[in-house]
Amino acid sequence: MTKIFAHRGASGTYPENTMTAFERAAASGADGIELDVQMSKDGRLVVIHDEKLDRTTSLKGYIKDFTYDEIRQGDASFRFSEKTGFVKVPTLEEVLDWAAKGDFLVNVELKNSIVRYDGMEEKVLGLISDYKLEDRIIISSFNHESLAHCRKLNPEIELAALYMDVIYKPEQYVDMIPASGFHPYLRSMSPDTIANAHKKNIAVRPFTVNREEDMKELIAAGVDGFFTDFPEKAMKLKESMS
Repeated sequence: MTKIFAHRGASGTYPENTMTAFERAAASGADGIELDVQMSKDGRLVVIHDEKLDRTTSLKGYIKDFTYDEIRQGDASFRFSEKTGFVKVPTLEEVLDWAAKGDFLVNVELKNSIVRYDGMEEKVLGLISDYKLEDRIIISSFNHESLAHCRKLNPEIELAALYMDVIYKPEQYVDMIPASGFHPYLRSMSPDTIANAHKKNIAVRPFTVNREEDMKELIAAGVDGFFTDFPEKAMKLKESMS
């Protein structure tokens, strides 16, 4: 059964990577949420997509140059300020503490390709262990070296390789990490991607899937999951097709 992951929470209708967006995603019945992790100047794991604060908050500058106490003063309501009012950037610990009370999956994307945050993998895995969420977590990254490091640190954690461009035989490539899945950009997939991956018991979860036609096609093809900014729409569609 195709699992619906709320991309940065219900980010099509609420400010991305905030507790508001995650709570709305959970309320929609989404099978999982997806979030992005960067690291502050004082080593806190903060949930935000960009390396800079500029696009989604009222602050400007690189996350690595701010302490979390400084970051939390910024308004992360983004373009939804009239709907939500002031919203702060959450920490990964805050999100996992909330998620531990539910039963949905959590995809943690390590944003460490542009800024190489030293010790990020250890801190993320440590928090996952603290909240006993190992069986509900997928760790993904465009930094496949980081995923390989996670595999050494925890041989059991589920890993998935993110990629944008076409990869030749991705179902074989991920064996080198090794990872149990890959998350391709939707347009980089071929008609055979899902079938070839499933022959090797590799999960495929493309991003970002917002058009209803694409959702229908993926569900019909038996994809393992996909990431969408509109989880409520995707869940209603999945229910109508089941």
